[in-house]
Formats: sequence, C-alpha cells, structure tokens
Amino acid sequence: MRRFAGKVTLVTGASRGIGLAVAHRLVAEGGQVVLTGRKPEALEEAVAALGADNASAVAGKVDDAAHREQVFAHVAERYGRLDHLVNNAGINPAWGPVLEVEPSVVRKILDVNVVAALEWTRDAVAAGLRSSIVNTASISGTSTSPNIAFYGVSKAALINLTGQLAQELAPRLRVNAVAPAVVKTHLSRALYEGREDDVAAGYPLGRLGVPDDVAGPIAFLLSDDAAWITGQTLRIDGGASIVPVG
Repeated sequence: MRRFAGKVTLVTGASRGIGLAVAHRLVAEGGQVVLTGRKPEALEEAVAALGADNASAVAGKVDDAAHREQVFAHVAERYGRLDHLVNNAGINPAWGPVLEVEPSVVRKILDVNVVAALEWTRDAVAAGLRSSIVNTASISGTSTSPNIAFYGVSKAALINLTGQLAQELAPRLRVNAVAPAVVKTHLSRALYEGREDDVAAGYPLGRLGVPDDVAGPIAFLLSDDAAWITGQTLRIDGGASIVPVG
C-alpha cells in the first residue's frame, strides 16, 4: 500500500509510543513525516530508524508558540507542503480524584491536551494543510475515569473540539479522533504495571493495546479510504466498551 506517497504528515508527541508507531506506519506506506517531541535524543533515534529521507524532527514543547512557529517554518522550507496533522501529544501528571488536582496542574493538562491541539490545527490550516487531521483522545473522555479523572475531562474536551473543527473546516478538511483504551506506552504504565494480566482480563480481546493497534486506525482516518468520514471519534479499546455493567 502506498496511500501516503508524496504526502507529508506532521505528528506531535512522536518520539515514542503511539506517535512513533504512526510515523512508522505512514513511512511504510510511502509518506514523509515531521516529528515533534520534547526530547532531542529520542527524536534523533526516531529519525535514524525511519530514515533521513523519510523523516525529520524538531524538538520542543507542544504548548510553546515559538516551537510551533519553528516547526511550520521547517515544514515550509524542507517540504513546501503539509497534507496531514496528527495531534498526538498529551500528558497526565495528575493521579487521584478530580477534586484533588491542583489548579496549576488542571491548566497545564488543558494547555497540552486541548489548547495545544487547537493551536497546532490553527497554524496548520494557516500553513495550507491539504487533507486531514486526527486527534488522539481516549476512552477516558467518554465516561468517568477513576484516578485519571481530569485527564478524562481534557480528552472529553478534545473529542468535542474534534467535532467542532470538523464542522467548521468542512468541506476543505476532515477532522477525526481516536479514543484508545489502555495502550502499553510510557504514559499509561501506572494503569497496568505489575498487574497487566488482571487488567487485560477485562478486555474481550484478552490483552492490552500496543501502539501499532492505534497507528493503523489513525492511518486509515488520515487516508483517502476515509474520504467520507469526518467529525467522528473511533474507539480502539479491545472491546472494553461492550462489556456489560453489573
């Protein structure tokens, strides 16, 4: 498959986990990718693995306006086009009941998980984004989420933002989201580490997700195979959402 031949995709939060898996999937299908993330060394390793002809990277914080400006200048200079955007960067520095989350932490989560996605989208559109956007949300944004409560609140906001953007940017651009359950990444380790078998037992498919389980659906939503899909949030949850309650 060469669905992304000649296409350029910008992926935030791409030095590891889901973002890096997305980059590998797009390159495998003929695309070129621009990666962002906080750690220069990790990005350098990612570019080396993907191939310098296929990938480039700019290190920085996703909620930093100067970093965004640098990234889009790089995209314009090196590629002269931008076809797709994956808003994948996210954080969850809070653990516990939502009433116990410090206001400063609340603001930081919203800045990274929601406001940054809006700002990257705004700048991508201004830069002439040609095709589609996928936001990485979470099933925690579709229901209550013990211990990661405000993370879930932020992802609920991102899901709503996805619909709003899809409506406003149609028909020029498509905007969708994915909502994974527990995927084995650095961000989610606290949710399963030391008890993976017990957590996985709650999923009809009998295992936790891995980054490639999300990369494929994201590639689909970006591609022309999803040309009549916009404003949707695709649950990628190993069947967790069909487990009966009680």
